[in-house]
Amino acid sequence: MPPDAALAKQTPLLRNHEEMPKVFKSTDELQNYLLLGVSRTFALTIPQLPAELCRVVSNGYLLCRIVDTIEDDPALDATQKRHYSRLFTAAVAGEADAGSFAQSLSALLSTATIPAEHELVQLTPEVIKITHSFDDQQREALATCVRVMAEGMVYYQELDTHAGLTSLANMEKYCYYVAGVVGEMLTRLFCAYSPEIARNCQEMQRLSIAFGQGLQMTNILKDIWDDHQRGACWLPQEIFSRHDFDLADMAPEQNDAGFEKGIDELIAIGHDCLKQALEYTLLIPAREAGIRSFCFLAIGMAELTLRKINDSKRDSHGTPIKISRRSVKGLVTASRVAVRNDSLLRTLFKFCGRGLP
Repeated sequence: MPPDAALAKQTPLLRNHEEMPKVFKSTDELQNYLLLGVSRTFALTIPQLPAELCRVVSNGYLLCRIVDTIEDDPALDATQKRHYSRLFTAAVAGEADAGSFAQSLSALLSTATIPAEHELVQLTPEVIKITHSFDDQQREALATCVRVMAEGMVYYQELDTHAGLTSLANMEKYCYYVAGVVGEMLTRLFCAYSPEIARNCQEMQRLSIAFGQGLQMTNILKDIWDDHQRGACWLPQEIFSRHDFDLADMAPEQNDAGFEKGIDELIAIGHDCLKQALEYTLLIPAREAGIRSFCFLAIGMAELTLRKINDSKRDSHGTPIKISRRSVKGLVTASRVAVRNDSLLRTLFKFCGRGLP
């Protein structure tokens, strides 16, 4: 566990954002603490980055998580979600007061939102204060990502998705708004950080959208039954209709061959996107081992998750899909050995995804 993560784990939950200076010695410690609370995955991968990138990427992830919190809270109706998404976008751009946003939204969030996300929203002013400390290129990358993501999420929240999205293209569009824009943001930050990386910027921007789609499709497939319980489904009707299955009829206890064939197709598409994510990673110079490691760990964990989905799709019956800590530890160890060698990374990728369609 990284030292900052250990520190965060030992720190008691804040009750009021005014307590922050008493608990944390720096804004970096604050971000590490918040990150560990909302995503153990990113708390593992982001510290692989060079210090300069680690700070801005951590901040970018926290901003995106606030947008995600607005989207997911069931107590907020579509009008409220639209209002708070726009207000947050304005606060990130420096055009609205972050404190007023945090106070107003915090009062409305339900217990369905986890305590760490409640706390993150309460600490929005501190998070945005860090955002505004970055240079113009970095701030623009973060603000653009938040704006596009928020607009896209509002659009999809206003759709009736209980029986899925109409088409694969619509699903891909959703993946872009939720994750592809993050890939574009990261690419802008990487290219601003390194002139050598910037030489491949155009190709990396193209591949970043597939990178994001691969990660998000993995999440969608992993969380099918959690989403179903909330009355949402992000699967494309188009694919399942080809196999004579109606997504309106899906249920955890089912064993329908048409449903399984649709899942098989989506696993294959997600796997193909992750192959493109690997090519993205290999465009980063080998000496930038931290950036490569950050990218590859996300890819490797997605591959392991897809494999688990593929292996258990006939008998999971709604059981949560999780990769073991042992698998994650093994991936981290292997990636440290392979990260500077393209051939070894390709081999490790194939190993993580063995058996996938």
